[in-house]
Amino acid sequence: MDSLITAAARALAAGDPLGALNLIALRDDAPALALRGIAMAQLGELARAKLLLRNAARAFGPKEVVARARCIVAEAEIAFAARDLSWPARLLESARATLEQHGDVANATHARYLTIRRDLLIGRLEDAERLLAEFDPARFPPAARAVHELIVAGIAIRRLRTKAAREALNRAARAARAANIPALDAEVESAAAVLDAPAARLIAPGGERMLRLDQVEALQSSKSLIVDACRLVVRRAGTVVSLAKRPVLFTLARALAEAWPEDVSRDVLVARAFRAKRADESHRARLRVEIGRLRKILQPLTGVNATAGGFALAPRGSREIVVLAQPVEESYGAVLAFLADGEAWSSSALGLALGQSQRTVQRSLDSLTTAGKVQSFGRGRARRWMTPPMPGFTTTLLLPAPLPID
Repeated sequence: MDSLITAAARALAAGDPLGALNLIALRDDAPALALRGIAMAQLGELARAKLLLRNAARAFGPKEVVARARCIVAEAEIAFAARDLSWPARLLESARATLEQHGDVANATHARYLTIRRDLLIGRLEDAERLLAEFDPARFPPAARAVHELIVAGIAIRRLRTKAAREALNRAARAARAANIPALDAEVESAAAVLDAPAARLIAPGGERMLRLDQVEALQSSKSLIVDACRLVVRRAGTVVSLAKRPVLFTLARALAEAWPEDVSRDVLVARAFRAKRADESHRARLRVEIGRLRKILQPLTGVNATAGGFALAPRGSREIVVLAQPVEESYGAVLAFLADGEAWSSSALGLALGQSQRTVQRSLDSLTTAGKVQSFGRGRARRWMTPPMPGFTTTLLLPAPLPID
């Protein structure tokens, strides 16, 4: 490998894409194309980066399987940064196997981390934990250790284990400082800020207040009966009843929980559950049926008693009943929550992450765009949505394996 390629690779490893481009910007050989692609990705020019990496993969000869595999992994990371979750995962796994077979452990590990980060992003926590357990980060270089700990923290946050998340983020911060990559430092700081930001809104008889993640964790270990509007469940300590697939029942449970210890009139329950402006006899009959179903499914946690004016909850073994809601509730809140990470998402990726059809997500995005809350760029399959401002650069992109100076 010539000295300019080596110097450019080291500049990229240090987070200096402009310095790398100064060395190889005018070269069109395969290694230079690959490094230019990574540099453009770090600068946020993802479409140009993808094109350069594909050209590099074609420019490498059929015998240069390791170099071609590295280009595939780099393209996969660009797809992840662009939130193109429809990018074929089997290509990434094939490239990882090739790199591992030829002794490129660093990039094979990086490819596996990409798979884990994708699983974490779309909520496949069990898969992410299983793959992560294969690694011992102590033997990795600082940048890889930082990525490992960021994933550990991400899983802990999803699992509501704030202490474990803080410890992982502290380790990630130390590793990022040792790696001396500014973009990696910024990513760790951004992840750490999540722990101190409002995570949920508590609605209780005494009023409403915002909760941090550690406060949500403490609430869930208390004896309170919690109607969780974030995950559409009703819980107390270790007992959880999911109503995610029963939206009418959850709406009724939430309305009753918000009013507790008072009751809720039948007309109000009909209006909230069935969106009827006026309750007629058919609505009241349907309400009796749905209340019966709710009473049966919540039997381990609370009773649902009829009163002269309507219905009220009668908790069993709970000090109080509270509602845990999203910090800001509005139409298409789940879509906005994913776009809040500052990255550019495709509609197909949002659909995969949300468990909704792509057409449903597109209708939500159209409404949000009309309201000025999101913006799009690109056309066709390259179209992406995000919340302002536009992203400046991607982080932790694949770099070539350490290059010896011969």
